[in-house]
Amino acid sequence: MNKTILIQNALIVTVNPQMEIIKGDILVSGKRIITIAEHIDPPADEIFDAEGYIVTPGFVQTHIHLCQVLFRNLADDLSLLDWLKKKIWPFEAAHSEDSIRISARLGIAELFLSGTTTIMDMGTVRHQDTIFEELAKTGMRAVAGKTMMDFGERPAGLQETTAESIDASLKLLDRWHGFDEGRLQYAFAPRFALSCSEDLLRKTADLASEHGVLYHTHASENIDEAELIRQRFGVSNIQLFDKIGAADGNLCLAHCVWTDSADRQLLKEKDIKVLHCPSANLKLGSGIAPIPDYLDQGLTVSLGADGAPCNNNLNIFQEMRLAALIQKPLAGAQSMPAEQVFKMGTINGARTLGLEKEIGSIEPGKRADLTFIKINQVHAIPFDNIYSKLVYSAQSADVEHVMVDGKWVVRSRALQTIDETALPDAVHKQIQTFHI
Repeated sequence: MNKTILIQNALIVTVNPQMEIIKGDILVSGKRIITIAEHIDPPADEIFDAEGYIVTPGFVQTHIHLCQVLFRNLADDLSLLDWLKKKIWPFEAAHSEDSIRISARLGIAELFLSGTTTIMDMGTVRHQDTIFEELAKTGMRAVAGKTMMDFGERPAGLQETTAESIDASLKLLDRWHGFDEGRLQYAFAPRFALSCSEDLLRKTADLASEHGVLYHTHASENIDEAELIRQRFGVSNIQLFDKIGAADGNLCLAHCVWTDSADRQLLKEKDIKVLHCPSANLKLGSGIAPIPDYLDQGLTVSLGADGAPCNNNLNIFQEMRLAALIQKPLAGAQSMPAEQVFKMGTINGARTLGLEKEIGSIEPGKRADLTFIKINQVHAIPFDNIYSKLVYSAQSADVEHVMVDGKWVVRSRALQTIDETALPDAVHKQIQTFHI
């Protein structure tokens, strides 16, 4: 028998096609939402009084690096290529199974506590099984994959051949794709074109299509990166994916800061998904992505915090606020309205991952991934437009309870699947093993 939970008296931000906001109740049975109404009569196995809470869909972040969370505050004030070569690649190469486990656990803890229930994660070259084990154990919903790197100068710990990269990825896909009724899924994840052979990029595109999974990579993040790719391949970064047969609706590109009109037309024609990471783009000095133009063209744009060393938080509220604010001096104060930005952090993320029928909104039949946000925090009242409150004034500390698949992963700011008290000692112990 499925456990039933009756959530009463909530202010429900549904993000359904009508964008309804309902004061009422939600009935959950097992992993799914059964009914939403102004009033639902008991009984239920558990009754939860949500008076004083806004209930939103669990937030979706489509570009995260759990393997990098352990390196927070250790790679600051560098541009992208120096940041990678001087700090991030040596750190990732030095990872052990134990250190990457703690890094993933720390990241998941932070994500849950700020209301994110689904991520698309890019790991590093090795130890991806360990990341999946933490995702499985903690209850996070995720699309994830090991980083693929077979080209260029890189530390010994990140070196692999094309065949080794593909073989390891296929084994991970076979082991983890579809785990727990689809809560975990696999995505092929070449790091970016500069660290991959053309052969790997092409073969990965074929495999992603063959297996019906996502192709997750970085593109056009930094102006120097974009120029190096043009010099090497003879086309822009976005056009390269068309050249190799990867430009399709399953292609998910993080950043897309440096694009021209031809690139943008290709993004639109091929339904390529854009993963916008405003904090990381600002901190690395990469630039400001032309998101209003992408949205005007009908592209699916979602949000991600990227990695903790280039952010330095995994906070969806920070990403929503910045996504709106950084565009206004460029495109006008009316650009990026709060409701549109909120959709980027919920249903657009679900659509990016091909999960819009399962998550991203609060509707009967969908998964019970829910975030409970305090209404009456002094920094966020009064309010008229609830989306303005959520995007501009709400904070991650306002998240009080979080549910994934009908199971509590946060109750009263306490993690339910992670021992938060043990994390600081574990983190400090592991970072002391790195000598970079």
